[in-house]
Amino acid sequence: MASSEEDGTVEEKENNNKKRTKSALTTAWLTFYNIAMTAGWLVLAMAMLRFYIKKGTHKGLYRSIARTLKFFQTFALVEVGHCAIGIVRTSVIVTGVQVCSRIFMVWLVASSIRQIQNEESVILFLVVWTVTEITRYSYYTFKLLNHLPYFVKWARYNFFIVLYPLGVIGELLSIYAALPFVRRSGMYSMRLPNKYNVSFDYYYCLIIVMLSYIPLFPQLYFHMLRQRRRVLHGEVIVEKDD
Repeated sequence: MASSEEDGTVEEKENNNKKRTKSALTTAWLTFYNIAMTAGWLVLAMAMLRFYIKKGTHKGLYRSIARTLKFFQTFALVEVGHCAIGIVRTSVIVTGVQVCSRIFMVWLVASSIRQIQNEESVILFLVVWTVTEITRYSYYTFKLLNHLPYFVKWARYNFFIVLYPLGVIGELLSIYAALPFVRRSGMYSMRLPNKYNVSFDYYYCLIIVMLSYIPLFPQLYFHMLRQRRRVLHGEVIVEKDD
C-alpha cells in the first residue's frame, strides 16, 4: 500500500511540474509576442509621424509603411491560434472576425487598390489601428509581467469608446471609395462563361462586406463595453451560451 501511495504522489508531482513548465513556456511566449507586436506598431507610429513631419502631407504615407503594416497585421493571425488551442481565454470567433477583417482591409482593399491609398479615410483607420494596437499590446505585456500601470489599463478600456467607431468609419469610407475603381477594372471578379462555370463579382462582395458591419459592429462594440464594466468597475457579467 505504501509503495502504491508513493507512486501516486510521485506521479502527481510530475504532472504538477509539467503543468508549471507548460504555464511558464506559455507565459514566456505570450510576453515575447506582445512585446514584439507593441514594438512593431510603435515602429509604424514613428514611421507615420516622421513621414508627415518630413513631407507635410499624408499623400504617399500608406505606400511608405505598407510592407511593415502588412507584416504585423498578418502576423496577428497567431492570436486566432492562441484562442483555438486555449492558451488565451478569448472567443475564437470574436478574435477571428477582428483579425480577418483587418487583414482583408490591408491586403484586398488598401494595398490592392492604389487609387484610394491617399484617401483621408485610409489614414483615419491607420491612425486608429495604430493607437489601438499600441495600447492593447502594451496592456497585455504589462499584465503578463504582473506590473500593470493604471493608466495603461484605463487607456485599454476607454480609448476604444471613441477609436472603435472612428476606425469603422474609416474602413467603410475606404471601401466605399474603392467601389468605382473595382467596378471599372473588374478586379478579382470572374465573369461567365468560364471553364469553372462560376461567377464572382468583387464589387458586390465589397458591398456585402460593408453591410456586414451593421450586425457585427454592435456585437463587438457591446462586447468591449461589457469587458470594460467587468475590468474597471468589477461588475460580474453573465455571458449567455450561444
